[in-house]
Amino acid sequence: MIENGNQRGRGAIAPTLTIAVVGAGYVGVANALLLAQHHTVTVVDINPQRVAQLQARQSPVADALADEFLQRPELRLHASTDAAAALANADVVFIATPTDYDPVTNAFDTRSVEAVVAQALAAHPSSTLVIKSTVPVGFTQRLRQQHGTDRIVFSPEFLREGHALADNLHPSRIVVGDRGARGQLVADLLRQGAHKADVPVLLTDPTEAEAIKLFANTYLAMRVAFFNELDSYAAAHGLDTRQIIDGVCLDPRVGRGYNNPSFGYGGYCLPKDTKQLLANYRDVPQNLIAAIVQANATRKDFIADDVLRRLQVLCADGEPARHGRAPTVGVYRLVMKQGSDNFRASAIQGVMKRIKAKGVPMIVYEPMLEGEHFFHSPLVRDLSAFKAQADVILANRLHPDLADVAHKVYTRDLFGGDA
Repeated sequence: MIENGNQRGRGAIAPTLTIAVVGAGYVGVANALLLAQHHTVTVVDINPQRVAQLQARQSPVADALADEFLQRPELRLHASTDAAAALANADVVFIATPTDYDPVTNAFDTRSVEAVVAQALAAHPSSTLVIKSTVPVGFTQRLRQQHGTDRIVFSPEFLREGHALADNLHPSRIVVGDRGARGQLVADLLRQGAHKADVPVLLTDPTEAEAIKLFANTYLAMRVAFFNELDSYAAAHGLDTRQIIDGVCLDPRVGRGYNNPSFGYGGYCLPKDTKQLLANYRDVPQNLIAAIVQANATRKDFIADDVLRRLQVLCADGEPARHGRAPTVGVYRLVMKQGSDNFRASAIQGVMKRIKAKGVPMIVYEPMLEGEHFFHSPLVRDLSAFKAQADVILANRLHPDLADVAHKVYTRDLFGGDA
């Protein structure tokens, strides 16, 4: 059921609800701030530092708009480590706990979601539970059958790291995996907090909603992989990647989104979601989904080999030897994209591991990390010293910090952004 921009949900929820949001990651924080504009929201997390940050009106995740939003005195937002109390009083529970991909089981690790669901069902006799964590296809229906209830609803999130709140306030669409009254309630809550008018709302069955999330992210990963492979071909044959991409993207059926070459797709969602979707194809013939997953590994192999070839040229030139040392590769930032604090599954780490496996000395500049080393490579905190020590600098995305050493920088970034 699609509501084409119908805004009947905006302001239609008359009473103030008591809402618990379990998980203070970027999904949980973005949803909590959205909902706290109109309702009383308690964010629950097992990490006392994150809770303390929210209590002090500081965002525990990198999101500039969230930091700004938290200063609004009208927000009815609280934070606690006491899940039992928050769940016992909640009319609606949003679950945004981690579901990392487990390579052993070949599926998402959904234990945290299942634990919250069980605790919430026991704590309140009529609350609606909204799963925002990404889960395998069929997960919500299985939980409904297991617990004998239709109070469990899945609603996928479509948020970018570093821009999660902005994407929640101005959503491209709202999808809820329930076509009844509970699904409508969830859709109305999300639409009520949105600042964008005429948000498309789609109410589906739960399993279809789960599939929407995984197929959407896998399509984005496919697009990233396509332009990366285009770039690999151009680089291998001495062609100008920018000219080719500009020409291809002039076709309106292709468009300009997600066309900037990179070291590979990474971050919280795309690597694990593509692998989970592939696992869901266990009994269904396919070629493309497996190719998307494999393409990302192939791209990192290509990038690492290309960097090693550049090092060979440096060695042949004799520049590092004149300083009495082996050539050193520097890694400029480990975060997946600018404005994010997430290192998880960032493509540059995959490239780094491949280069290190060849015995090449590496150093890392990442101001968000503490300690002296990252995977046995020294962390250099002084940017000037980092640039002086590195013979080649890996940068997934260009930054003005590197303008004075552009001759050392290895990147595939053409457009200066993540899209």
